[in-house]
Amino acid sequence: MNRRVNPSGKQEKPKNIRYVLKRLWDYLSYFKFLLIISLVLMVLSNAFSLIGPKLSGLAIDAIELGEGKVNFPVVFKYTILMIIFYIFSGIFSYILSIIMLKMSKKIVFKLRKDAFDKITKLPISYFDSNKTGDIISKMNYDIDTINTSLSSDLIQILTSIITVVGSLIMMITISPILVLVFAITIPISLFFTRYMLRKTKKMFSKKSSTLGELNAFSEEMITGLKTIKAYSSEKMVLSRFDNHNEEATRWAYLAEYYSSYTGPGVNFVNNLSLSLICILGAVLSVISNFSLGKISSFILYSRKFSGPINEVANIFTDLQSSLAAAERVFSLIDAAPESSDSYDALELENIKGNVSLKNVYFSYQENGKMILNNVSFEALEGKTVAIVGKTGGGKTTIVNLLMRFYDINKGEILLDNNNIYKIKRNKLREAYAMVLQDTWLFEGSVYENLSYGKKDAILDEVIKAAKACKIHGFIEKLPNGYDTILKDGGVNISKGQKQLLTIARAMLLDANMLILDEATSNVDTQTEVQIQLAMKELIKNKTCFIIAHRLSTIQNADLILVVDEGEIVERGNHQELLFKHGYYYELYNAQFS
Repeated sequence: MNRRVNPSGKQEKPKNIRYVLKRLWDYLSYFKFLLIISLVLMVLSNAFSLIGPKLSGLAIDAIELGEGKVNFPVVFKYTILMIIFYIFSGIFSYILSIIMLKMSKKIVFKLRKDAFDKITKLPISYFDSNKTGDIISKMNYDIDTINTSLSSDLIQILTSIITVVGSLIMMITISPILVLVFAITIPISLFFTRYMLRKTKKMFSKKSSTLGELNAFSEEMITGLKTIKAYSSEKMVLSRFDNHNEEATRWAYLAEYYSSYTGPGVNFVNNLSLSLICILGAVLSVISNFSLGKISSFILYSRKFSGPINEVANIFTDLQSSLAAAERVFSLIDAAPESSDSYDALELENIKGNVSLKNVYFSYQENGKMILNNVSFEALEGKTVAIVGKTGGGKTTIVNLLMRFYDINKGEILLDNNNIYKIKRNKLREAYAMVLQDTWLFEGSVYENLSYGKKDAILDEVIKAAKACKIHGFIEKLPNGYDTILKDGGVNISKGQKQLLTIARAMLLDANMLILDEATSNVDTQTEVQIQLAMKELIKNKTCFIIAHRLSTIQNADLILVVDEGEIVERGNHQELLFKHGYYYELYNAQFS
């Protein structure tokens, strides 16, 4: 069978605004009811606000200029109406803001949930080619940026559209001639804004990506801070941080700098239109008795008309940043997940543990160098198979293929005579208990960490596994015993103790197969001997795969595979391989001579 996997795990998407807006609309459409209410409130709020200038003009016209007469009842009538309309406009605007905040909260919650759900479904290859810090940046900073836009920028944009259209209609009813002024100024504003949009789009995208790289570097350096101090490499790390920081700051500055031209430029054009309206309005008042009230109303509407255009220009920076952030988030959400199980995949039960690889070829990259070349071996039920060899020879790759973390390019992998690609992936992985060299503990009690793979485990079972790993006494000495909280991945215990906990966690499972990838690398020699004695009993009747550099840990294995450059160069038990005086013999003598 031939299978290939995208090494990056990425699903390329076109980088354009239409795509991002469409994807955002997909999330907005989940809350159509709130959206409809918001639109109604937005229209009402702006409609009441748009009546104000008209009433203001009527109130001014109630004053007879030159004669010093004021029709106070009419002035008071229009003034009171203005106050009432503005109060209702303010109330509707306030309710709208509350609804939009709640809706943006729901959308951001769903975005984060979808992003995290996708992370759990992505292939291991995705995390091999994407930095952890960058993924975290998408989950936090980028989604927060989207939240800001949804809760404020979206209201401003939609309000601006309604205000512009409403103001234009009202200005046409007052004087179609004066509206012609905008036929000159609006195209100038639109052309200028469009030009700046194109110029800064790439800058905002670069700003987001460089910030992600900065976060990834910071996370990597903080994780390895002990090593940095041990090698006195602080100056080198600071220098590299300065480079990342300077790059992120430079693109942020450039994006903000060039986008800052937009607001003042559009504001200048708006002021120019106001000057032209005043001149033309004065001419009309002379030749056609155009009232002062109408001129006043038209000027107020012109400010309402041009103001939103200026506001849109001012929020242009935030909008660009949000679109760039949204594109990065959707690149995560839309990334290709692990291939789904075939329609006829088996719910394999009562797995015995007979595993065989037949002529397996594998490369991490399509058309790249083969990591495994024609690998074949058989692991019988209840037997222990050890895999040894130089670093980078392909030992861990074999385990990754057994668990279907990656798919092979060519060949077959069988479990109980069933092709693993015909077995449901979750059933396949549940058949294995696994202990890795890189220990992983989460923030929770010792009991919760030990019972992680067996949720229904009772305390007696957990204690039995802990005793088998010779760690029960240590746990009992902790402040709250098995209820002690392990913080930040277990920083309050030693590395060796963390590894013992992960071994105990694996031993607690009812899996018929066990994988130990350098599982005792952080344990002292004396404890290692104790664990080996305990494991002899625990791995009975289990098919066990052990990857080890310490050959002392695998001398009792039923089958030892010696891997070099992706090929099995020797196979046999400990005594058989020593008798051959080959590769294994040299490795053994190198450790024990």
